[in-house]
Amino acid sequence: MIKTLYPYTKRFQKYAILAPACVIGEVLLEISLPRLMSRIVDVGIPGRDIGYIIRLGLMMTMLALAGMLLGALSSRFAALASMGFGCELRRAAFHNVQNFSFSNIDKFSTASLVTRLTTDVTNTQNAYQLVIRMLVRAPVMLVSATLMAFSINDSLVAVFLVAIPVLACAIYCLTHWAHPRFIEMLHRYDDLNSSVQENLIAIRVVKAFVRADYEKQKFKKSNDELTQSSIAAEQIIITMMPIMQLVVYGCILAILWFGGQMIIGGRMLSGDLISFINYVTQILMSLMMIGMAFTQLVMARASMQRLAEVIEETPEITGAAKGQGPSLEDGSVEFRHVDFKYNRQSEAETLKDICLSIRPGETVGILGGTGSAKSSLVQLIPRLYDICGGELLVGGHPVKEYNLDVLRHGVAMVLQKNVLFSGSIRDNLKWGDPNATEQEIVAACKAACAHDFIMSFPKGYDTDLGQGGVNVSGGQKQRLCIARALLAHPKILILDDSTSAVDTATDAAIRTALRSELAGATKIIIAQRAASVCEADKIVVMDEGRIHAVGTHNELMGTCEIYRQVYESQQKGVA
Repeated sequence: MIKTLYPYTKRFQKYAILAPACVIGEVLLEISLPRLMSRIVDVGIPGRDIGYIIRLGLMMTMLALAGMLLGALSSRFAALASMGFGCELRRAAFHNVQNFSFSNIDKFSTASLVTRLTTDVTNTQNAYQLVIRMLVRAPVMLVSATLMAFSINDSLVAVFLVAIPVLACAIYCLTHWAHPRFIEMLHRYDDLNSSVQENLIAIRVVKAFVRADYEKQKFKKSNDELTQSSIAAEQIIITMMPIMQLVVYGCILAILWFGGQMIIGGRMLSGDLISFINYVTQILMSLMMIGMAFTQLVMARASMQRLAEVIEETPEITGAAKGQGPSLEDGSVEFRHVDFKYNRQSEAETLKDICLSIRPGETVGILGGTGSAKSSLVQLIPRLYDICGGELLVGGHPVKEYNLDVLRHGVAMVLQKNVLFSGSIRDNLKWGDPNATEQEIVAACKAACAHDFIMSFPKGYDTDLGQGGVNVSGGQKQRLCIARALLAHPKILILDDSTSAVDTATDAAIRTALRSELAGATKIIIAQRAASVCEADKIVVMDEGRIHAVGTHNELMGTCEIYRQVYESQQKGVA
């Protein structure tokens, strides 16, 4: 875990060195103050030497001011180091998530990833700041103050030496018990974020089905569970403070008693006792700081583990290095006895023995019932998932030989779930081609039957879509996503049930435009309506993860019972 996260401290390492250096200087200055104060009490005041008192007083003031300056600098340097560390961690985790395949993403919930990139990063950077300040200050203070206390009276040192093992034992026990509770608390954060995320994304559905009360109860349950787990974790930490205070005050009382007896017996001066108590207080406070630091590190340890999981997660799908591998010359696709399953350990296969050949420029329709693995089939082409057996060739080369960017730039896919991003319509369309001209954008939108409704908005292509495209309808989202894919000028265009929310006339117009706009590209159309694929060069009928039949509309009407039943049932009542 430490080995995984440590490299992200290097960019701001100079601040991580300067902060403890300033802390050490600050501590050494603080250590000198009680000794000077004892000289004022034991020498200056009894001798009525005002000049001596003023000189030492001024010296103490200067040392205090210098210590304050070093303390401020250490705070600044520690903040720069920790914030920089947090920045690097967020960047590394986010970049690795961007490289995840779909199978990697399936291992983490969206809410969990959000928590890890926010709460867990904050906990980790706070712990780092704690390490380079408090865990430097406390040991240096402990050692320095102990040496000074020994120099004053070695017999009294035995009093606080008894306290050290008591505090050490308490720290170990409490941190050992607290760690699993903080892990549980962070899982509850994941659950709470998941509840909030789902509710906000689906707020229109919640209101449409009058489920606000249900959502409130679900949120209350997640919130109460988080509160209870937080209290359970914090209770252990809270227990540490009274234990530490009891030990500290007990030590001070014992030193006052024994030290007072020594002063009465003439074996110790009053100023020495005062400075000794100051040093003992510094020693015990150092132990308390170490204890509190360790309790904070317990919580941070849970966060660090979760962050390390994201950073260490190896993308299951990797392609050729940039600049290597073949280029995608054409849109041919060939499945050779391909098998696939989402969970490699599962016995059940999603796709079984798929054999299919698609020539460049062909239009292929894919039809099948819900759960027949139509979407799974096409997601293998751009390697969103990897095949488990057989061989898949795109453009005449096995997909695993391609650089992923090259492959995916050549395969444009409009997914079942139409995803748009915050920003203007133009910004969203340029995902297909960041350098697209205005004429190309308009042409793509006309082909997708989107231009007219875009121009009906007061701001046209500069209309703000809102988060997730909330300002447009489902059918409009689909047409914008198709236009975005057209702008990529792909060798292969995959439409995964992407016209389900448009009327049949618009569907037909889009298909006609695709034939002219992407004449040389391979087009793979998944549809629920047989009419959407009946004009395709070939139609693939899927059933329970297998190819049931392949042929043209006329061929399948005569040979495939499933296709004929679907087509005839959908044509009933159609003039």
